[in-house]
Order: sequence, then structure tokens, then C-alpha cells
Amino acid sequence: MRLRIQLTGWDRRTLTLTDTPRPDCPLCDGHGGRGYDYGDHEGEYAGTEWDPCSCWDETRRRNLLRLPRIPRRRRGDRDPWSNEPPF
Repeated sequence: MRLRIQLTGWDRRTLTLTDTPRPDCPLCDGHGGRGYDYGDHEGEYAGTEWDPCSCWDETRRRNLLRLPRIPRRRRGDRDPWSNEPPF
């Protein structure tokens, strides 16, 4: 198991401990899987499919720490089209 710390989430940001692919894997070359393009019945590009490799379990993760939400500072009632400096 090769671990790394990752920042996840938009609404509730969390530090997460996740598994990473094996860098010397001969099947995926350390990418964690293989992506291949496929087409529709007319032969046009329709998307990319992803097959995960057996050297990596992307569901293996543990939440370490929930980060506090820092409120944004308000700028007050300032005209955004004004030519005056903000100070």
C-alpha cells in the first residue's frame, strides 16, 4: 500500500489518506488503469472508458481531518465600476 495525503471536497474540505497505484506496475505503467476511446454506431468519438488496474484500489481511503470553513471577507458596499482605488 502506497499512501498519500489528498485534499477532497468543495463544500466540506477534508484531508484524506488515499492509496496510490504501484509505480512499477507492468499493466498500467503506474497510471492506475487504462483509458481507451470508443465510438458510436457511426464511428464518431463518443467518450473514453476507464478500466482500473488490479495494483490499485481507488476506494481505499480514510478521512483524517475536516478543515474548518473560513468565511470570506466582505468588501462592503463598494461600486465595482468606480475608478477610485479601493483604499
